[in-house]
Amino acid sequence: MDIPLSEYLNTALQVAVKAGEVVKDAFYKEKDQKTKESYADIVTETDQAVEKLIISLLQEKYPTHRFIGEESTAEGKKVEWTDAPTWIIDPIDGTANFVHSIPQTCVCIGLSINKQIVVGVVHLPITGQTYSASKGSGAYCNDQKITVSKVKELKKSVVITEAGNSRDPQILATKMSNVHRVVEASHGVRMIGSAAVNLCMVASGSGEAYYEYGIHIWDFAAAGIIFTEAGGLLLDPAGGEVDFLSRRVMGACNQEIADQLSPLLNHIEFERD
Repeated sequence: MDIPLSEYLNTALQVAVKAGEVVKDAFYKEKDQKTKESYADIVTETDQAVEKLIISLLQEKYPTHRFIGEESTAEGKKVEWTDAPTWIIDPIDGTANFVHSIPQTCVCIGLSINKQIVVGVVHLPITGQTYSASKGSGAYCNDQKITVSKVKELKKSVVITEAGNSRDPQILATKMSNVHRVVEASHGVRMIGSAAVNLCMVASGSGEAYYEYGIHIWDFAAAGIIFTEAGGLLLDPAGGEVDFLSRRVMGACNQEIADQLSPLLNHIEFERD
């Protein structure tokens, strides 16, 4: 029997709120942290516990579904993304924010069917914002419909990006040169610390564009459907169709902003997920 997307969305919302309670409880306590690929790429016990909780709750309801999770994906292992219903999970997007008690941190739960993201929930337990969308039904924040900005000139825009976790000198140099050019061409650049929060902010009209290199599918799958349902364009930074496994993304409030932003960027190639 086909399950309506509304049921999947309601389930994701319920699970995200439960997971958020764990994140919120840990937010105000001392955090144990370990490093992954670099000293700037960190994970906490809460990340791991929250992911296990999310998977167990979803698996109980949908035992045949598959999962892609940040913490359960072994280091260096390729993501196995198939046509089967697959939950794509980031238990804490913005882990550095979480560790440093910065409230822009969130639980991300997305669902793909036939490799198309059809449901997304981004829950910020500290600020109390919950963004959600299902394909064809619009995007919402706390039950209020959201839409992207109508600004069409980059010089009148704010662009959100991130420095990322890599500390490779060449990658950092390229990212900083991109920031320099974007600052010159716009009202300014912001770094919030979470790919999902960044996309949801632009989806709500807070800023006109977002781009990032070096992220993973779990960072922006859930937020991606929220962004497109809010009227945004989710693209490759070079301007073509987004590839969720390419580790790079650009979101723009309209084609005009995308066409002005993309030529400013020197693109960075990462190994695919």
